[in-house]
Amino acid sequence: MGEETNIGRRARKYTILVVDDDRNICKMIEINLRKEKEYVVETANSGEACLKMLREVSPDLVLLDIQMPGIDGIETLKRIRDEESRVPVIMMSAHGTIEKAVKSMKLGAYDFITKPFAGDRLLITVRNALTTSSLKQEIDTLRSELKDRFQFKNIIGQSGVMQEVFRSLEKVVNSNVTVLIQGESGTGKELIARAIHYHNTMRSSKPFVAVNCSALPESLLESELFGHEKGSFTGATGKRIGKFEVADGGSIFLDEIGLMTPATQAKMLRILQEREFERVGGNEMVKVDVRVISATNKDLEEAVRNGEFREDLFYRISVFPIKLPPLRERREDIPLLAAHFLNKYAQQERKEVEGISPDAIELLMAYNWPGNVRELENAIERAVVLATGLEINPKDLPNTVRSIGEKKIYESDNTLSSWIEKLEEEALRKALLENGGNISQTAKKLGIGRATIYRKAKKYGLPMVK
Repeated sequence: MGEETNIGRRARKYTILVVDDDRNICKMIEINLRKEKEYVVETANSGEACLKMLREVSPDLVLLDIQMPGIDGIETLKRIRDEESRVPVIMMSAHGTIEKAVKSMKLGAYDFITKPFAGDRLLITVRNALTTSSLKQEIDTLRSELKDRFQFKNIIGQSGVMQEVFRSLEKVVNSNVTVLIQGESGTGKELIARAIHYHNTMRSSKPFVAVNCSALPESLLESELFGHEKGSFTGATGKRIGKFEVADGGSIFLDEIGLMTPATQAKMLRILQEREFERVGGNEMVKVDVRVISATNKDLEEAVRNGEFREDLFYRISVFPIKLPPLRERREDIPLLAAHFLNKYAQQERKEVEGISPDAIELLMAYNWPGNVRELENAIERAVVLATGLEINPKDLPNTVRSIGEKKIYESDNTLSSWIEKLEEEALRKALLENGGNISQTAKKLGIGRATIYRKAKKYGLPMVK
């Protein structure tokens, strides 16, 4: 596979457009560039001709002289940039036009070289420009793929409670307010955080940096977030840039923020208030522009009451709170999620597993999923590996899912009252879903009192909005 990739790269041809009113210089540059077999050279003798050829040949690089009659190189560069062309431009200048060459750099030129060209300077500059441009294109492609991957429509959740989450997210993605995502482990908090970042038109092209506060010991978390200076503590052999600096212009995701120590909480409060901080062991203020998205599976309001979390920091990080429901409160999403994971792992394992049997679906629906979506994904991945036919069967599911699921199904089959209870739960679930979890609307539809709806929805663990 590696050889094929390298061969593909060697076969890549780059079109270079050389623009100079001196035809002899154009010819000389063309001869030099054609020594490299991957370069295809086109020439133009004026700014007007350059702009025309730019649209006709779509060059990978433009070599552009500054001093030309008619539209000069600076004006031509401006027009290239006005068309939002990402093609890199190298300006060519005589010794007397260095000031203009510097001006062209401010206008977006990649570099400038002076005539006459010294040694291999031309070839080196061209090669560097093409490499940088290729890397930028790869990065842009990756960012575009990430943005597509984290579209809300790609986050699976047809249940009423998840649709409410999506509606909330659409209101906040293009703002800069802090977001606190609350939910049990495995509910997809980081997935939602990434969706918020990649939907933000101002920040999506900048870094998204995730930090798991529970995975780092107290002594290292502050250094990880804010960086440190050389010699600030034992083992600090050099200066280190922290995650906040890495995320400058973008977003930082602080998972399990409730586990931060009081000292780190104080520093977090300052960065949210002042947009600045000091590295560990430093005395210089570092300014950053970062959107903070936090997540926790703890009840932070209770932690505030117990003195375990700063009240002022809580209000700073939770300007826009979002609560993700556990999987047991959105059971109607289980078949969709299971099908998604089935397709994913069938492709990954290269197995022809096309579906899930009705009996297996019934077990999946009956199980309470304490590990939420993450546990469901692991169960389906395991089932795909174990499956021997075209579909996943009960025997392919984990013992916990089979035993608890079968017990619930068996118990519900045993008595008339349990069957009535099951039917009541399904009817209430459907009515709440149709009314977006609204208790009043559901009560009106079913002709039952609000208190009864609330009590039964709570009993069955159904999502609702007061």
